[in-house]
Amino acid sequence: MSEKYIRENVNSCSIVKNSKTYAKIANLDDAVFIRDLLIENDWNLDEIPQTVKFNDNYLVLTVLDGKIHLIAKYKSEPSQETINKLVKRHKRNPNNSKYGLNITRVFDTFVIKKQIASDDYIFGYYDNLEDAQFVRNFLMDHCWNVNEFDIVNFCDETQTYKVVKVIDDKVYVLDSSKTDDFDLDNVYSEFLSKISKHKLGLASHPHLDELKGLIGELESELGVKATDDVWSFSHINDEKSVLTDVIFTLTPFEQSVYDAIGNEASIDDIKKSLIRYRSKNFEDKITRNLESLIDKGLVEKTDSGYKKTNL
Repeated sequence: MSEKYIRENVNSCSIVKNSKTYAKIANLDDAVFIRDLLIENDWNLDEIPQTVKFNDNYLVLTVLDGKIHLIAKYKSEPSQETINKLVKRHKRNPNNSKYGLNITRVFDTFVIKKQIASDDYIFGYYDNLEDAQFVRNFLMDHCWNVNEFDIVNFCDETQTYKVVKVIDDKVYVLDSSKTDDFDLDNVYSEFLSKISKHKLGLASHPHLDELKGLIGELESELGVKATDDVWSFSHINDEKSVLTDVIFTLTPFEQSVYDAIGNEASIDDIKKSLIRYRSKNFEDKITRNLESLIDKGLVEKTDSGYKKTNL
């Protein structure tokens, strides 16, 4: 009778009644205990406590998607604050995956994506996992409403403050600090500078791709200009830059090759950066476009590969 309602799998035990799975537990002893707990509470998941003592341990339990999850064991009874943190983390990453729910990695960019009413929505692109997880966690806690963000928000996981800007329903993290004392004009200016450098190929920030055409609009909205100690970006919107004029005539793939070079890159670096475009004539296509960029004076060949010219 001890194993009634329990199915032993290769690496776990499932608690099943009337074809409904109530839990999947790592070992048999814990599964039997939780099975008994369910019977005691007439199989009502709403009656399952968050902590319960079993032998010499306190088990921390949570109900997610109609199933009981055993998320931790403690020798002494954990505080409610500890339990709340454990439950939050489990909801964000119930499968112990590398990045947690709703985050995927595309090359060096982390993307937050969620399916809502059968449609896929992208909520943001990030150059580091910490920012992506902060935004994902905040959205999960606020029913995926991007309008809930303040300008400065606190991240409970990293104990940092983050400056956030929502643009076209996508969430961008502009800066992070251990305190909330930000010089917002400086933060905004550096953010616009990154977009400008990416647009001109002076730096590579793929997570800012969608903002390259919004620099003037963002300068007006934020009340600051893109500034940098070395580069001037005043020409970006006035068509006076030779470099800008030439870049704007590039085909999409020429632009991709140009961006892949950064300041200087080998042919292998370029191919690796453009791997998402791989096709039958992938290498020939890259070579042809490099030659075109050389003819236009944007790129020159070096001993180790290719570098951008200074127009």
